[in-house]
Amino acid sequence: MVALKCIIVRRIPNIFNKITTFILIKSNYNMEITQAYIQENRDRFLNELLDLLRIPSISADPAFADDVRKTAAVLAEGLTHVGADNVEICETAGYPIVYGEKIIDSSLPTVLVYGHYDVQPADPIDLWDSPAFEPIVKKTEIHPEGAIFARGACDDKGQMFMHVKAFEAMMKSDSLPCNVKFMIEGEEEVGSENLGVFVKNNHDRLKADVILVSDTGIFANDVPSITTGLRGLSYVEVEVTGPNRDLHSGLYGGCVANPINILAKMIASLHDEDNKITIPGFYDKVVELSDEERAEMAKAPFKKEEYLKALDIDEVYGESGYSTMERGSIRPTLDVNGIWGGYTGEGAKTVIASQAFAKISMRLVPDQDPEEITQLFYDHFMSIAPEGTKVKVTPHHGGEPAVTPIDSVGYQAASMAYEKTFGKKPIPVRSGGSIPIVAMFEKELGLKTILMGFGLDSDAIHSPNEHYGLFNFYKGIETIPYFFSYFSELLKS
Repeated sequence: MVALKCIIVRRIPNIFNKITTFILIKSNYNMEITQAYIQENRDRFLNELLDLLRIPSISADPAFADDVRKTAAVLAEGLTHVGADNVEICETAGYPIVYGEKIIDSSLPTVLVYGHYDVQPADPIDLWDSPAFEPIVKKTEIHPEGAIFARGACDDKGQMFMHVKAFEAMMKSDSLPCNVKFMIEGEEEVGSENLGVFVKNNHDRLKADVILVSDTGIFANDVPSITTGLRGLSYVEVEVTGPNRDLHSGLYGGCVANPINILAKMIASLHDEDNKITIPGFYDKVVELSDEERAEMAKAPFKKEEYLKALDIDEVYGESGYSTMERGSIRPTLDVNGIWGGYTGEGAKTVIASQAFAKISMRLVPDQDPEEITQLFYDHFMSIAPEGTKVKVTPHHGGEPAVTPIDSVGYQAASMAYEKTFGKKPIPVRSGGSIPIVAMFEKELGLKTILMGFGLDSDAIHSPNEHYGLFNFYKGIETIPYFFSYFSELLKS
């Protein structure tokens, strides 16, 4: 899941406005029993999520392999219990994918729901106010009704579980209006390495009309929004090697290249004085937004003072000529995610390190290609290495940017669903983060993805004290059935 967003607004065909009133009236009647069931089972839904959060399904650490698989088994059992058919724990070269479906009529539309059950490591553990895998509910300033504090509460167990409970509510109230398929993976936090293989090998099984994902967020609990764009990603690790061993800095200092000094200079050179990336060709395919689109983005409810206060910083920083909202969504970036080398223990050790390392991520925008950008980075980084050093660039995972048009049936159904439960029309936004599987789904299955997230930027995903508001959890369960209903009706119209 991701944080910074921006608005993108375009003209919507009048046909949707003409039929919206009719569909709202019809769907409201069909959803009354469903919504009553949700209200009656709120406490049980929460307790079941808390049980799921107690399982440390950390995909990045092999020590938790049994817990990851246990989570898959619990989900499969849960889907079966609430009425899904053909539920299967599908093995991959890594962790399994949980699949289930309910085909009520082959002539009806089909919604493919994607989510992930794996979570990030809890480190640094000492910064948690309560144990990461002992979920608690407590009130906060932003969540006066309470929030669930636990690793995975928002990303993505809490949001994924909303779909399971919404499905249960529709099944128990006999109001499921279309077919549904579930595909829930256990490797999203480590790059979804085996999901692509599964999708390639299961085109027929995964046939659908739209993909529905809740792994993003909204502006605020009183400002609903729908993510319509995601940045792509190129992630690399770099290594600079100098002498064949660590050297005494007194005897060799000033005589040989210091890999840490060299790496720092190389990284610093990747941005110019305007914070523009200096890699030749990096911006060649970047799609520039029109002045009109940028003007619409400027209408977003962004408050700089609150932004600075939340991050405890004095000023924003970034590429000249663009706003904070634009820098974090429609502009590409290059950031060092980690850098190390030499002695970092207690006290002093006067050495010139033999090696220095860094991990670097580049967030990409349409129409940048991650493989092409990785090659451009490699060529440039190798070219600026000074004599006396050896440089190695190792590509890791990447992903393509994606955009969902707001004039699609899927987006309109989502917009109507949010408007029904929040009482106001949601804002279409571009997000600064990356969900590489969205572009992969479109390439392999020919389907657009609707990103119906309910988290907040303040939920501390991937960080200590991750949490998810009870308001958001329940609002998601209430909203999802309306999406199914409106989507089905819109396709019939």
